Amino acid sequence: MAGAGSAGRALAALLLAASVLSAALLAPGGSSTPDLDKKKHVELKMDQALLLIHNELPETNLTVYWNFDRCYHCLLQVLATVPQSRKAGRPGVAAVAVGTQHGSILQLNDTAEDKEVCRLEYKFGEFGNYSFLVKHVRDGVSEIACDLVVNKEPVDSNLPVCIAFLVGVALVIVVSFLRFLLSLEDFQNWISKAINSRETDRLINSELGSPSRASDPQPEAWRRSAAPLRLRCVDTFRGFVFIMGASIFLSMASILQRGCSKLRLLGKIVWRSFLLICIGIFVVNPNYCLGPLSWEKARIPGVLQRLGATYFVVAVLELLFAKPVPETCASERSCFSLLDITASWPQWLFVLILEGVWLALTFFLPVPGCPTGYLGPGGIGDGGRYRNCTGGAAGYVDRLLLGDQHLYQHPSSAVLYHTEVAYDPEGILGTINSIVMAFLGVQAGKILLYYKDQTRGILIRFAAWGCLLGLVSVALTKASENEGFIPVNKNLWSVSYVTTLSSLAFLILLALYPVVDVKGLWTGAPFFYPGMNSILVYVGHEVFASYFPFQWKLGDQQSHKEHLVQNTVATALWVLIAYVLYKKKVFWKI
Repeated sequence: MAGAGSAGRALAALLLAASVLSAALLAPGGSSTPDLDKKKHVELKMDQALLLIHNELPETNLTVYWNFDRCYHCLLQVLATVPQSRKAGRPGVAAVAVGTQHGSILQLNDTAEDKEVCRLEYKFGEFGNYSFLVKHVRDGVSEIACDLVVNKEPVDSNLPVCIAFLVGVALVIVVSFLRFLLSLEDFQNWISKAINSRETDRLINSELGSPSRASDPQPEAWRRSAAPLRLRCVDTFRGFVFIMGASIFLSMASILQRGCSKLRLLGKIVWRSFLLICIGIFVVNPNYCLGPLSWEKARIPGVLQRLGATYFVVAVLELLFAKPVPETCASERSCFSLLDITASWPQWLFVLILEGVWLALTFFLPVPGCPTGYLGPGGIGDGGRYRNCTGGAAGYVDRLLLGDQHLYQHPSSAVLYHTEVAYDPEGILGTINSIVMAFLGVQAGKILLYYKDQTRGILIRFAAWGCLLGLVSVALTKASENEGFIPVNKNLWSVSYVTTLSSLAFLILLALYPVVDVKGLWTGAPFFYPGMNSILVYVGHEVFASYFPFQWKLGDQQSHKEHLVQNTVATALWVLIAYVLYKKKVFWKI
């Protein structure tokens, strides 16, 4: 019966994926066909609604300006021009498609005088049909009334996801109850009476068998590590920068304890970093969509490149100042002991200096044509005054050192802010803060190893770090989205983004550690299996994303339901592939 528990968990994960898929197939909420206003020929796409603007004002042409309310301090963009009413009962009409992902701001101006006539803030629903009526309150009165009328109710595009989630939760409960029954001796005896002994053996040792943990599914290297096998929660979100830092310290402590020389380990670190960077540049480079890779336009920064650089700096830093982890008196250490911090003061000093470099470059480096210390998106943001200042110093350093052609050409800021310059979210300055985040992960690993016999001490430290970093985030952002000293910004990898994510990471560890590693109530499945082959799954997804069976031509490209089905199938397949590789003990290590 050993190992049946892990197999059962894998089956539960696959059943969950199947349930999500079936719910997505059955759930309403998508668009059967794009809405079409035959008179005005406006074909709606996903996340759009139809707006008919009726101008009943005589001798007054209207210009319609629009933007999302999430676009911070943005210029309103011209959406349409509505002709004047020719005669009573025959208003001028313009049909336009408006976005539904965020709330909208609509402003109607008198075209001739460029004077605001009316303004509306409203959250349109997907595939809804609306009329915006502009008219005088009554004849002979100059006061203008603007009314919004819903001609056709929008669809609920979130319904497929909600139904799929609920069905998935229900199936998890059923599978968990079934596993519980199969772990009961009386129930197993009842099964043995119902079927022959051979079938009983097959069932008890099958995917739905007893959740026995007699055999340890972790690799041999972890069995010999300095830490006890109570780190399964780490694998739940392995691959992120924070947990990569924790893994660096734990694996390095284990390798050095086994007698590996620092010089040999340095060679492994250099080689692994080099491979990560090369895979990122030459295997998963997004410029392949333009044809054969050309060095003149090859993107140099990237996800794996950043991971490689971050891994190299943090691993070398820990190697240079590595000290044996104290094995004695671990249980005697006070819950208020700071040994995990004080023993690493050289590393902390280096990281603080590195963060000082990021702050100095970000806020004091002169950027031509831009205000010093600018952190905005450029484009139409900030009233359109800094169109080519996307990313401030971070964007300028990348364009100066790497060149425009070697950066990401379609940053996410272009969607909302209509930016025109290249900007890479995995750029040079952002890598500094990813190093800081990985080092905070190292701190989590040190807590686990230095206080390995003190569950209470570990949890206190996780809580303390989570709260401390959360307070730092509140101070930096003034508890606001855009008004703080340093707003949370993923594209910039701002220091507030790092402290916020690190705070959440410590709090997640605080929740998962007792559940996964202490009590053994959950193994981390199904996330555990992709985590054991994270690089292979990531690279495989990037390379084969557009191949069948991970992607196929949809019957309706504008349907959330069909996209949900496709993405669920692709995710389930990669989990299945990771599970099969795990069972066959195939792990791609670099």
